Amino acid sequence: MSSAISRGSVSARGAFVLLAVSNLFVGLVVGTERTLVPLLGVQVFGLASAVAALSFIATFGVTKALANLVSGAFTGTRRTQILIAGWLVGLPVPLLIMFAPSTAWWIVLFANVLLGVNQGLCWSSTVMLMIDQMPPARRGFAAGVNEFAGYGGVGLAAFVTGWLAAAYGIRQIPFLLGFVADIFGLLLALWLARNLVAVAALKVETSFSLRVDRSLKRFTFRERALLPFHQAGLATNLKDGIAWGLFPLLFATHGVSLPEIGVLVAAYPATWGLVQLGTGPLSDKIGRGLPIVAGMALQAAALFGVALGSGFNEWLFAMVVLGLGTALVYPTLQAAVADAVRSRDRDEALATYRFWRDMGFVVGALGGGILADRLGLPETILATAVIAMSAGVVVGTAARGFFRPARGAAFPSLSDEPTTAEGGAK
Repeated sequence: MSSAISRGSVSARGAFVLLAVSNLFVGLVVGTERTLVPLLGVQVFGLASAVAALSFIATFGVTKALANLVSGAFTGTRRTQILIAGWLVGLPVPLLIMFAPSTAWWIVLFANVLLGVNQGLCWSSTVMLMIDQMPPARRGFAAGVNEFAGYGGVGLAAFVTGWLAAAYGIRQIPFLLGFVADIFGLLLALWLARNLVAVAALKVETSFSLRVDRSLKRFTFRERALLPFHQAGLATNLKDGIAWGLFPLLFATHGVSLPEIGVLVAAYPATWGLVQLGTGPLSDKIGRGLPIVAGMALQAAALFGVALGSGFNEWLFAMVVLGLGTALVYPTLQAAVADAVRSRDRDEALATYRFWRDMGFVVGALGGGILADRLGLPETILATAVIAMSAGVVVGTAARGFFRPARGAAFPSLSDEPTTAEGGAK
């Protein structure tokens, strides 16, 4: 493990583990919303349209995407400061949802603005720190561990909140889990800031800048080799926005109980999180391209299964397949972007990718809501399957250089500096 995290009072290996634990708490916070908030919108706040019910995902997606961009401009020890700031912003989120009057949906929307900032700053900080300290042949592993921890937390929270809602009601008690996770995440971030010297060895030559507009333009329009990954990431989170907002509503309309909805909703991110422990390292060995294309195809197949299914067992199988497909794609896309750029540009390129990926929440929430109101829930999910399939075809044809193991940058034109055997700049 190359030491992009130098020793404070904790070893580099220990810091890697603690950053993964930090991301577990990040996942727990957002996971408390996966099962219940769409149902809250309809059952408690009386929202009649799917667009209104999914509006909380759109506000979350916009702020998370922007927070991703901002986090990419911070390097070194500032990363732990950004981690602390993200947790502070996230603290009020569960409380706002727990105590919002049933006539004030705007409070839930505001809470999700704060949640987007929390997720963007905290998740981006941990994944960048973990990827930065790895050589090219281990970046998939780092991204896989990070996403495993985060989406393991999402799945756990989705399951627990469904059970708590059935036992204690859909409001206050289930969201206490998110508040407790916020507290522990903040305490861990404060400890890391005091005991971990985050030096990001590959970034020492880069001065701090908040000119995120230049980063966005460069890594979107100038470095066009990244575009296939941006669109695949956007399609993946477009699907996730649909899954988050519409799946609980679809299951509820078929009379599925709250605990069973919790199981179905949890099976997807839990599979996603667990399998990433293998898919990240797999992409290190066989190349990024095949896992991405296969993952997009599996997501499309699973969406067809959800839309056309009619019972708990069918949906459970489809949700597991959806998690498997997403696990093949999620860490691999981040590792592919990291492969494709110079080491000093890695954070900004990853931040730009994560911006476009999380804009998928916005497209999914708004577009999915409009389609659901006009066509219905199953038809909207079928349309999402077609989008996922198309995104996989684009990656398969446009990113051919990634169908081989990573031993350095896949595109020399984007990474023309010499590298050591460890993958860092000389």
